[in-house]
Amino acid sequence: MSTSLQISNSNTQTNNSQPILHQNGREIQPFGTLRNLPIALASIARSEGCEQLNQILADSIILYSLYKKHHWLMRGNTFYQLHLLLDKHAGEQLALIDLLGERVQTLGGVEIADPRHVAEVTMIPRPPNGVEEVPVMLSRLLEAHELILREVREGITQTAANRDNGTSDLLTSNVLRTHESQVWFLAEHLVDTPLVHS
Repeated sequence: MSTSLQISNSNTQTNNSQPILHQNGREIQPFGTLRNLPIALASIARSEGCEQLNQILADSIILYSLYKKHHWLMRGNTFYQLHLLLDKHAGEQLALIDLLGERVQTLGGVEIADPRHVAEVTMIPRPPNGVEEVPVMLSRLLEAHELILREVREGITQTAANRDNGTSDLLTSNVLRTHESQVWFLAEHLVDTPLVHS
């Protein structure tokens, strides 16, 4: 017993690569607060930007999860095409999620991230836990996109008015255009056209 204690003590003194586990500490920046970063933008503009970005971020995280759910649950004769398309869209949403979160940090805020917090904040209705018919799943995705697009357009207007050009540009160049493109690709799968002759 003394040998194992001795080994343990010597490891503590000489093995600096040993992880220090089970740590606890205080929260160093609460959600909803700002750090004062020198980016030449008023704190009220940064605060409003963070609030708008976090709402879009929460809904984008839910949309990403919906895309993965429907990607896995896709059925029927369009399975292959939609399985691949929904996974592609999920990947694009994941990239947007990262950009949105990093922008909140750039403004000095704290991005929403924990799934339980996201579930409290999202505006997107919860789907059933089971499998829905394909057109219903696609419609559900389109409705989520439209909700986010409304938030994004409001965010573009507000951040432009606040001279928060970085956020306005992100929302316009990345978020808005990606959502509009994804809506187009999804909506075309709900057009009832004959496949062989008219």
